[in-house]
Amino acid sequence: MSRVLVVEDNADLAYGLRNNLEIEGYEVEVAADGEEGLRRARDSRPDVILLDLMLPKLDGFRVLRELRAAGQRTPVLVLTARGEEADVVRGLRLGADDYVTKPFGILELLARVEALLRRADAVAGGDQPRLRRFGDVEVDVAARAVNRRGRAVALTPKEFDLLVALLKRDGAVATRVELIREVWGYPASVVTRTVDTHIAELRRKLEDNAGAPAFILTVPRVGYRLQRRQS
Repeated sequence: MSRVLVVEDNADLAYGLRNNLEIEGYEVEVAADGEEGLRRARDSRPDVILLDLMLPKLDGFRVLRELRAAGQRTPVLVLTARGEEADVVRGLRLGADDYVTKPFGILELLARVEALLRRADAVAGGDQPRLRRFGDVEVDVAARAVNRRGRAVALTPKEFDLLVALLKRDGAVATRVELIREVWGYPASVVTRTVDTHIAELRRKLEDNAGAPAFILTVPRVGYRLQRRQS
């Protein structure tokens, strides 16, 4: 039985999440503030964490930062009420794997939890070459490590999986629907800007000019592709 930790200070929402998750067969713990959430995450080692950003004692950003700094790679789904892109981007930069904006549908949230759990132990790359390069970036697929100009680049788990999904296509276009299915495990019916947000982060970390990328390219009205050499 998979274990889910819900860190949410809204008692009604936490109760609803717990009920629905337990109905789906998950074992659920609930923490009402950031300090308790951080302690439970460290002690009980859940399989996935649902983390509100606006929490008493420690906010969700601090909880996420502390977990990742300690090397804990548990998938984290951020819950944000504000819907501001800056909050989403900050959470992803700190190591969140995905996010939903309140109010959200419970079926969508359950689908995202299932997708995170399915992919938690997946090894990216399969039978692909261990080392892949583009521009001045080297990707070690087996070690899940990225270096640029000899320096390590910290990518979140989903950023890395997205990068590998683009690399293994050898320059071919990947549609947003294909990437949503492959990297997040969502059905095509799920409409989300998750791909675009993660692409923006990859460009910020791996391109000289994120506003005019040389390698991670947009194919208008279709999706994205990665070219190995600068044109």
